[in-house]
Amino acid sequence: MSVFLRVPLGIIVMIIGFLMVLRTSVLIEWFGRVDWAEEKLGNGGTYTFYKLGGVLVVFIGIFIATNFISDILTSFAGIFDRT
Repeated sequence: MSVFLRVPLGIIVMIIGFLMVLRTSVLIEWFGRVDWAEEKLGNGGTYTFYKLGGVLVVFIGIFIATNFISDILTSFAGIFDRT
């Protein structure tokens, strides 16, 4: 992927992740509470779940911008390659 496409895409993904962390209450209004997170993470587990998801999205955006994601996906695909 070209650097002129990769870097802006990574920045957009990072901004989405940042907004997920910043505006967790909006996500809960849109998608509702996660019963699994409430059960396993305790009271307020849905907020923690969405915030951790946002942090994960930020890291994925960093990986896209630095082209590290291609190394990760290539290594993952190598697990399933039988040649």
